[in-house]
Amino acid sequence: MKKQKSVVFTCSSCGHEEPKWLGRCPECGEWNTLTETALSGRGTVKAHASVSGNGGSALPQSWPLSAIDSQEGSRIPSGIGELDRVLGGGIMKRSTILVGGEPGIGKSTLLLQAAAAAETRGRILYVSGEESPGQVKMRADRLGIKGDRIELCCSGRLEDIMTILEAVKPVIIMVDSIQTVHTDEAGIMPGTVNQMKYCSYELISWVKEHDAALFLVAHVTKDGVIAGPKTLEHMVDTVLYFEQNDGDSRFLRGAKNRFGSVDEIGIFTMDERGLTMEADPSLLFLVRRDGALPPGIATAAVLEGSRALLVEIQALTIPAKGAMSRVFSDCIDSARVSRIAATLEKHLNLRLSDHDLYVNVAGGIRIAEVGVELALACALYSARIGRSLPVRTAIAGEVSLAGEVRSVKRLPGRIKTSRSLGFETFLGPRADTPDPHERRSGTHAATPDTSRAEASIAVRDINSAIKFLFS
Repeated sequence: MKKQKSVVFTCSSCGHEEPKWLGRCPECGEWNTLTETALSGRGTVKAHASVSGNGGSALPQSWPLSAIDSQEGSRIPSGIGELDRVLGGGIMKRSTILVGGEPGIGKSTLLLQAAAAAETRGRILYVSGEESPGQVKMRADRLGIKGDRIELCCSGRLEDIMTILEAVKPVIIMVDSIQTVHTDEAGIMPGTVNQMKYCSYELISWVKEHDAALFLVAHVTKDGVIAGPKTLEHMVDTVLYFEQNDGDSRFLRGAKNRFGSVDEIGIFTMDERGLTMEADPSLLFLVRRDGALPPGIATAAVLEGSRALLVEIQALTIPAKGAMSRVFSDCIDSARVSRIAATLEKHLNLRLSDHDLYVNVAGGIRIAEVGVELALACALYSARIGRSLPVRTAIAGEVSLAGEVRSVKRLPGRIKTSRSLGFETFLGPRADTPDPHERRSGTHAATPDTSRAEASIAVRDINSAIKFLFS
């Protein structure tokens, strides 16, 4: 009888397997990526069945949708309001949450604080494959965490983790990080594509069968995306990215969420006590000044999920040093800046094509909402002509290529936020039709013209907006 092979060659880039070594992977075309991987006698299918506990003998079952209890997917409050906001209301049971971010940004701190604050009576297992028990305890003491309900496991072996899971039966599991978890079933080297997919599958399967929730910390590449196969993001239910500005502010964003919106953002401040929630996020993105504003400064009322924020838009225009002008913008998409500049040049005869454009947002927050466009146009115009905008004026609106100022969502909420922060004038679009959000809630927004409120100015196009601000 022919002897069964005990090794295969696995591509470290895409996970493709070959019975013998090849110089180039036939699946993804990468060179010298096939590495030798040991096979287990059990086989992958049997290994997965053994973890589920049915030995592969149970028959599959199905249920009518109407007979399923919706309470089965209840949420667990994390005890951190900003985290619950991004997750859609709390930690969903039987779900997996993948958290990625730059080294040292605070991923481990966030999970440790969430483990201590989670509103559940069950046990919480914190798995660390990068730190020793003493190092984790040192960080917990610095954060003031007692951790009476937290079980600590400092091991990267999947077999050890599964044994502890069966013994402790935790309600929440936090793995820091998934790149350090390994098993002999998926090869010799940890951190490979096969290791990450295999170990994640085993942990996710256990969580779904035991009515628990799983957090996975993931490293990121130099491009800022989660390292490893894209398959990992498809396997989980929620993908969160932890970002930071040049200061102490931290932003938690959702890139994928099966149980909530991806438009929400969590805002934290990092200090010696760990991560703290910001009571008034708008204060992070506004610069308080006495007297007139410098040219090129405008205040935009934007939406981040269900929350209205006021942010300061900063613009600078200088004559281009070369034959072609350039746009420098990290916080607002450069294509959007170029489009607004072209609209100003077309409809206001303001020459910007021979100038380099620099755009920034105070506080370093990235703005992708269309409501920032009118404020961006006003900031560019102010910087180009060297005249300041009126003080205590908030601006919101979408600018079309025809120079029209189009309506934006939740205009009354933006006006209310600007007034609560002491802004006397609000410049925005006319609401020709009720806000869809207001229509769903049973109320209708009044038409935002000068007769509606003395401090609210409505304009139909960019010409009217500039005329009001600089006349």
